[in-house]
Amino acid sequence: MPPVRRHAYDADFKLKAISHANEHGNKAAAREYNINESMVRKWRKQEDDLRQAKKTTQSFRGNNARWPQLEDKIEQWVIEQRAAGRSVSTVLIRMKATTLARSLDINDFRGGPSWCFRFMKRRNLSIRTRTTVSQQLPKDYEEKRANFRAYCQSKITENKIRPEHITNMDEVPLTFDIPVNRTVEKTGTRTVSILTTGNEKSSFTVVLGCQANGQKLPTMVIFKRKTLPKEKFPTGVIIKANPKGWMDEDKMSEWLSEIYVKRPGGFFHKHPSLLICDSMRAHLTDAVKKQVKQTNSSLAIIPGGLTKELQPLDIGVNRAFKVKLRAAWEQWMSEGEHTFTKTGRQRRASYATICQWIVDAWAKVSVSTVVRAFRKAGIISELPGEGNDTDLDNDETDVGTSPHAVLAQLFNSDTEDEEFEGFMDEE
Repeated sequence: MPPVRRHAYDADFKLKAISHANEHGNKAAAREYNINESMVRKWRKQEDDLRQAKKTTQSFRGNNARWPQLEDKIEQWVIEQRAAGRSVSTVLIRMKATTLARSLDINDFRGGPSWCFRFMKRRNLSIRTRTTVSQQLPKDYEEKRANFRAYCQSKITENKIRPEHITNMDEVPLTFDIPVNRTVEKTGTRTVSILTTGNEKSSFTVVLGCQANGQKLPTMVIFKRKTLPKEKFPTGVIIKANPKGWMDEDKMSEWLSEIYVKRPGGFFHKHPSLLICDSMRAHLTDAVKKQVKQTNSSLAIIPGGLTKELQPLDIGVNRAFKVKLRAAWEQWMSEGEHTFTKTGRQRRASYATICQWIVDAWAKVSVSTVVRAFRKAGIISELPGEGNDTDLDNDETDVGTSPHAVLAQLFNSDTEDEEFEGFMDEE
């Protein structure tokens, strides 16, 4: 007896059979469309899914959730967060899913980017975003880039400067609220709002410093106020304040004396060093140049418009830092303890809490991320034992090689390509 040939029917055909069955019964539909009655019964159970599927879809094989109870709870949580106006990133979904999995005694759940991608596809969720404008390069940028790299290489070779004495510092402007420009939301929703504490315009500055061997210097935070906050701050951060909450000549001098000089091997100025900064005015004053020279260091100023090409912190470190900092803020917004004013407005996080986020986020930036940023900037060549490009900041490496692998890889972070767009003056 020859084998029975199986037929595949698309969603449109199945819906027609279902409509006929609703009017005339399952047997009549089976006779009308020359199919088995059991198929009609099965399709009627799938009617809701079939109506949401494309007309050409022929099966639902391979897309069933392995942990449906977990995904039901996560979907409900997303809906509740969005109903309250809070932003929901894929990083936050994965963190919440991991926590829920433990509470449900699911031991083999990893909550990776590929799972999140498939979960969102199953639950009709998508990410809303906006386009950003990248920095415009000057016309003669290739010549300026080559000249800067040649200057750095000449100083390194001439003074025999080792990687642990090559430092890059940069200011990262931040706000007390760190809202995202995109969030997970039901596909087709017209209005997408995101809840904050109303402090998007309240700004401060984080000063980061790192060395070509991967060493990270303590952070400095400059708050926008006349006096220092009277709170207990965590170790690993230097707290400063001025009316603008921004780097000036005085704060640059304090950074040099309190952080740069105290770096490993820098206190007695024995070793020739190289300090790389952008062309901000506070970095270029005569007093700052003199102070840098007193530390047995050469100052390398990045030409204007080329920080995305030549500044290691801008190339690969600031982004990793801000992703981790934003994840802490998102978790606090969704799960943290909040207080409210008499008018019902949610208060922002305390100065000490924000500084703890900064210390934790900075600690999580890996050594390989820092070293690779210096390599990409052309400041150093590859170090021994640093031959691979495995990024320790990415907590998932098993996305796979499916057609969706590249897209799924983006789920390591929703916000890593978003840049700060400048301070807004407070009224």
